[in-house]
Amino acid sequence: MKPPVASVDFDVIVVGAGPYGLSAAAYLESRGFVVRVFGEPMAFWDRTMPAGMLLRSQRPASTIADPRGAWTLDAYERATGTPAQAPLPLSTFVSYGRWFRERLGDVIDPRTVAGVLRREGGFEVTLADHARASSRRLVVATGIGAFQQRPAMFDRLSPEVVSHCWAGRDLRELAAARVAVIGAGQSALESAALLREHGARVEIIARSRKLRWIGAHKWLHHLGPLSAMLYSRHDVGHAGLSRLVAYPNVIARLPLALRDRIRLRAIRPAGALWLVPRLADVQISTGRTVNEAAMLNGHGVRLRLDDGTERVVDHVLLGTGYRVDLARYEFLSPDLLRQIRRLDGAPVLTAGFSSSVSGLHFIGATAARSYGPLLCFVAGTQFASRHLTAHCAA
Repeated sequence: MKPPVASVDFDVIVVGAGPYGLSAAAYLESRGFVVRVFGEPMAFWDRTMPAGMLLRSQRPASTIADPRGAWTLDAYERATGTPAQAPLPLSTFVSYGRWFRERLGDVIDPRTVAGVLRREGGFEVTLADHARASSRRLVVATGIGAFQQRPAMFDRLSPEVVSHCWAGRDLRELAAARVAVIGAGQSALESAALLREHGARVEIIARSRKLRWIGAHKWLHHLGPLSAMLYSRHDVGHAGLSRLVAYPNVIARLPLALRDRIRLRAIRPAGALWLVPRLADVQISTGRTVNEAAMLNGHGVRLRLDDGTERVVDHVLLGTGYRVDLARYEFLSPDLLRQIRRLDGAPVLTAGFSSSVSGLHFIGATAARSYGPLLCFVAGTQFASRHLTAHCAA
């Protein structure tokens, strides 16, 4: 029998202080729950995303939800005198998230969670400084930082010559380098644009036969009431699909195969249309995959592509996305991990983002397999926080 928790410090502990963790804390506290959020606010966005990045999401979809609708992006800009910009600079979004955090007061604790154990009646959290805290419920909102997808052929190569777009590397360090960017999504394409603007010689190598662009059919957004029928305010997914994506509870009731098709279709690799002119001087090779990668005398990398051609570069930047796998969360104890029902690494969730372990919830991208692609975007914070809080209150 597991040792009981004689008394708990909090009703709910939230692991992670990004948009989903901050939003969940605001909603839970508004309903009278004693909450503590552990993690450095907006750390993933600030420390791992390339400096100079612009958000792909539209401004209305970049607000972190709070129960009163008072801590919006617009409210932050008015309160701080920050100019409204579209697309939204990463630096502005990080500052907005930290302003949101200040509204929450002492609910936020910047210490890192090192371990989580299941105890009878709750959970015990061990922090990096060995302090402990306990709660009746635990919400995991740590985002995708741990889930970087790295093709196996690059595993044995030094991080000095191969890195992921989300590794926090200062792209200015590669200003004079030859760089191969692997991928066709927003992260890959925008990183390639930033590298070129810093002076690097860049080639994009993409498996897809052609690059896809979000917003290529602008006229569909200017059809009055018809556009409102085709696109939700979240603007996730193409015309028509966007409306379905806006209802995660509907998607959760669909067969798994159909849910997966919707998710993959809505978030397939694509770039914002405003990147097109910035990539005019970047070499782009589509319909190509890298079959082999090898170090060159300790400096540089030789890539062999599937068409037999080779590239010799100083650095490879992987824009290869992520794959959710809870086993990569180092803070989940092996015993707790075994108790969580998973599907291809992702948690299987029911009402209120509940996992198979009573009192354990997952929100954000880890919930997308169950609730659909809206949970991969900041726009999903309102749905996640509302339904999580309603479930906990019930």
